[in-house]
Parts: sequence; structure tokens; C-alpha cells
Amino acid sequence: MFHFTALPPLSLYIHFPWCVRKCPYCDFNSHAVHGDIPEDQYVDALLADLETDLPRVWGRPVRSIFLGGGTPSLFSPEAIERLLAGVRARVTLVPEAEVTLEANPGTVETGRFRGYHAAGVNRLSIGIQSFQPEQLKKLGRIHGRDEALAAAQAARAAGFDNFNLDLMFGLPQQTIEEALADLRTALALQPTHLSLYQLTLEPNTLFHAQPPALPDEDVLAAMQEALQAELAGAGFAQYEVSAYARAGRRSRHNLNYWQFGDYLGIGAGAHAKITDAEGVTRLWKVKQPRDYLEKAGTPAGLGGEQRPGRDDVAFEFMLNALRLTEGLPAILFSERTGLDPACMQKPLTQAMALGLLEPDLKHIRPTPLGRRFLNDLVELFLPETTR
Repeated sequence: MFHFTALPPLSLYIHFPWCVRKCPYCDFNSHAVHGDIPEDQYVDALLADLETDLPRVWGRPVRSIFLGGGTPSLFSPEAIERLLAGVRARVTLVPEAEVTLEANPGTVETGRFRGYHAAGVNRLSIGIQSFQPEQLKKLGRIHGRDEALAAAQAARAAGFDNFNLDLMFGLPQQTIEEALADLRTALALQPTHLSLYQLTLEPNTLFHAQPPALPDEDVLAAMQEALQAELAGAGFAQYEVSAYARAGRRSRHNLNYWQFGDYLGIGAGAHAKITDAEGVTRLWKVKQPRDYLEKAGTPAGLGGEQRPGRDDVAFEFMLNALRLTEGLPAILFSERTGLDPACMQKPLTQAMALGLLEPDLKHIRPTPLGRRFLNDLVELFLPETTR
């Protein structure tokens, strides 16, 4: 049985499934747009979808909103304003709630950013990936170096004092100096947050089917070490595997995921995690945009629903918590999972003995070795039936 003393914090994720062109590394639910995007119809569908989910979270305040994709910045400021107004009319947002919108440099300009800011968006996440023209072409991005630089500058001009830049490293045939040059260019734009991802070849992507020549493991390790040193020197603290922030600028929305909070998910293919007295429910919406537009707000709009068992919930908590550089207080395990911490004692002891976790019974924190071999650490917590 699960036993919860309090419900976790709640966030809202809103998915926008359209983009100008599908990138060869992308495994998200995104679809190249053909013709006009049905903005009004999609906003109506999102709000109907949210209303359907409200009985699951009656009375619970929403702490953050993340508009992701796809490319949300393909939508006009007027559509985003109507959407956020509709959200506020249906749920209670905490004061100073973080509201993030993902933007592609090839789809924005200062006027549009000003409109998003006026609509209530207070944080941007701009998908740069690289400033090198040849790498941008290989990655299938629709923007160039100039558009990337202009997007960050436009964010500040529009009044955003909190924005993230997405960067990738380990790109095809990339050298350490090229990766550092990208990072230094990003830092010069004065973001408050940086998401620094290693390019990986995910299943069901073009890059997986036709792999490019990537740097070898030794070069990747040296590259990551050099990038982390550069970020630390610039005042960016790493708080998660791929996340670095200035003081007070960590992503509250993403932290809620990693701390095993709850989240509603609306939009085509969006996923949600909701806790109640009986346990945890995971659910997702129909994936294809056309189906979603037809079915959102009805029982047919639900793509699937499941109740993970005790072992799966315990593993999912650890899978997220171990991504955090500082880890989490051990007491949060029982608060967020509703489970007795004793069920984790064996793998915790093993991980400490291997030097992958700090020997602290009150705090779950990976060691530097544990962060380096995170997959091996996480594997210790897999349910025995799946090993």
C-alpha cells in the first residue's frame, strides 16, 4: 500500500506538436507543419483537455507552466495570451509562477518576444544547439548563427531577464575547441541558465538510422570536462546532468520533474503524473495532432493510463533524483512515493559500497564517480523483475 502524508507540488506542461522541419536527432512528438497551423482550434482543444483533467487535481495550485514542443514560438502572441488566460481561469497559479516558453531562433523576432512577455511568459528557453553554420546544417536546424545571436539579444530587449539557451556538444566531428567556442559565444549573450546536452542517437530518428561520425568516448569525456570548467569559471553552477544556472535561476519546472513532483500534461502526446491517496497515475494524450484536435476534451482524447506498482514508483523516483548533483533529502523518498524507505536499503547500501553514492543516510547524493557512471548507478535501483 502507498501512504502519503502530503501531495507533491504540481506543474503544467503544454505540448505544441508542430515545427518547421523535423530535426534528424529529435525523438519528440513533433511534426513538420504543412500549410497554416490551426491556432484557434488547437488552443480550444488544449483548454478542453485541461478541463477534462481538472477533477484529478481539484484545489491544487500550479507552481509552473512549461510550453514545449515542437516549436511553441510558431504560435502568435495572441494565441499564447488566450491560452494562458484560459489556464488562469481554470487553475490557481501560485504568485510568481514560472512560465517558460520554448523558442526556435528561426521563428522569432523582438516584437513576438514582447508579445509573449505581455501574455504572461516570464522565462524563455531558446534552442540554439550550436553557433557553427556547418553544424547547424548537419543538425537540420532552420536558423543560422546570426539568427541565434539575434534571438538571445531580442529576448533581453523584450524584457526577459530570465532565459535559457540550449546547446549541444559531441556533434559530428566536433573538436574540444569548437565546443568551447560555442559555449563562450553563448556565455557572451548573458543567459541566466544553460542546458548543455551531449548529442545522442535516439531510436526512431534519422541519425539513428544513418549515424554521423561522432567524437570518440575519450574526446567526449575531455570535452565535457572542459565545458564544465568553463561554465564554473563563468559563475554557472551545475545542478543536474545537463543543467547549469546562475544563483537563483534554476528551472523550477524541471526541478519539479527531478524531485518527483506531479504534473498535468495537455496537448498532442503530452504525458502527466498525478498522485492521489491510492498511488501514482501516469497518463498520456493521443499523439497525432489531427486525432488530438478531434478528440481533446473527450474520453477518446486519452491515449493511455497506468498505475505503476511499488517497485516501479521507487525506481522512477531514484531515476530522477540521481540526476541532481546535490541529490535529495532521504525523507523526500517516502513523501513523494508513499513508500517505506526500507525498500531502498539494499541498493542504497550497494551504491555506497561501490563509491557511487555519498555515505550519508539522511541525503541521497551521487558522488563524482556516481555522476560519471550514472547509468551503472541507476541500474542498481531497477526492479529485480526487469534486470
